Amino acid sequence: MTGNNKDRVVIIGGGIAGLSAGIYALKAGFDAVIYEKNSIPGGECIGWNRKGFHIDNCIHWLTGTKKGTDLYEVWKTTGAISDGTEYADIDSFYTSSLNGQKATLWNDLKKTEEELIGISPEDEEEIKKFIQYTEYAKQCLIPASKPMEMWGIGDYISMGKDMADFPKVMKEFGKISLDEYSRRFYSPLLRKLICDYLPKEYCVYSLMVSYATMADGNGKIPMGASLQMSLRMEKRFKELGGKIFYNTGVEKIVLEKKKAIGIKLENGEFVNADFAIPTLDTYPLFKKLLPEKYMPKALATAYGDQKTYPAISGFQLAFTVRDSFETEHTQLFDIEPLKVGSGTYDRMYIKSYGYDPLFVHDGRVVIQTSIIQSDDDFKFWKNLSPEEYAKEKEKLIGEVAKRVVTNFPELEGDLEFLDCWTPLTYERYCNAYHGSYMCFTTTPESKTIRLKGKLKGIDNIYLAGQWTMPPGGLPIAVVSGKFAIQRILKGQKRDINI
Repeated sequence: MTGNNKDRVVIIGGGIAGLSAGIYALKAGFDAVIYEKNSIPGGECIGWNRKGFHIDNCIHWLTGTKKGTDLYEVWKTTGAISDGTEYADIDSFYTSSLNGQKATLWNDLKKTEEELIGISPEDEEEIKKFIQYTEYAKQCLIPASKPMEMWGIGDYISMGKDMADFPKVMKEFGKISLDEYSRRFYSPLLRKLICDYLPKEYCVYSLMVSYATMADGNGKIPMGASLQMSLRMEKRFKELGGKIFYNTGVEKIVLEKKKAIGIKLENGEFVNADFAIPTLDTYPLFKKLLPEKYMPKALATAYGDQKTYPAISGFQLAFTVRDSFETEHTQLFDIEPLKVGSGTYDRMYIKSYGYDPLFVHDGRVVIQTSIIQSDDDFKFWKNLSPEEYAKEKEKLIGEVAKRVVTNFPELEGDLEFLDCWTPLTYERYCNAYHGSYMCFTTTPESKTIRLKGKLKGIDNIYLAGQWTMPPGGLPIAVVSGKFAIQRILKGQKRDINI
């Protein structure tokens, strides 16, 4: 116990999961302290400035923006959003183009259905099925009130009612890849549409759930960007009395007789703990902070089978263009084949950030792109010398810019480079396994990995973070922080409602 007789919860990592855990710990009456190796909060939910412009690293949509859902209440409790939050005025998910023709996944499902049938009447039956199952997928809500091991029969009955049609989606599309599914369509453009946004190895339901989230108003983009949301959560944590130490890396979790007694910082300092909540990527957790013998078998299996459990990252670039440039919010198009990492790509996208004044400056607006990178691509980047790495980035900046201008000739002479980052950036900044900004990709062959909140063999370590449950991302991160505290409360036989 600490001097004020409150149990101390020590949290490793000041990302979304760590901030959430800290906020809920304080609400539950614990002392809470966060140690973060970087100089700002947010983990991967951040942004930065270049040449007077802001670059966003994270939010393409925020699942949980629909009032009345449990996840909305979690975001609201942590200060990420509020009832008065303003959202970007965006009416579509993305647009795919091919040979001068375009197809868009509009937030209005009926509009999408009519447009796609107009493009390819011969695909009408499959299009209507896609729309119908996307409608079913609106029922897929992330459980956010409490961990599922604490559910009673009433909770399962309620979920069964609320998600009555969603099992149809999983039965039909839970074990089919986007690549395989796309071949059901006759139209080359619709085939591109299906495979353009998410890696083609993903299961179909991943696309349907993502699209349904947007179409249901449950996946809006808060104005103010990713870093600003993380800063709002940091503010809430501090207002409740929490302390966060930046530029303070953790060397290891100190164990004694099946219990974590504290953490050792990289500066040599020891910090005592009654409970420890590591929120970082599970790979460095079990490779550095804890003995590897504590790694759950399911994780060890996944790390050893990269084909079945791939991790994705990206080679990403940001440019500015004049703010009169008109394009869809997110548009994908053909490009001259381009080798990035170990793979070659013939499609890319640009996303315009003109929806938020934060990204507009001096008559110019930020546009960004990301080219998906795989485990093999990560190894390519990792094997480069510092000189080769810099040279490869410089070459790709020019090659990507050339392809953007080829597709948008009006940008000739107007495209100004801001910054680029690679899988190694994520590894360096967040200790991310293979530079992945999500957890393992959900493929038809993979099994769902749900890590138990309490680490087997150690009494007082509770896991949080996006790697605790697929598909990862912000909603899993924020909920896992709450769940970690509820599990501590359950162990103390206290009320878990916080």
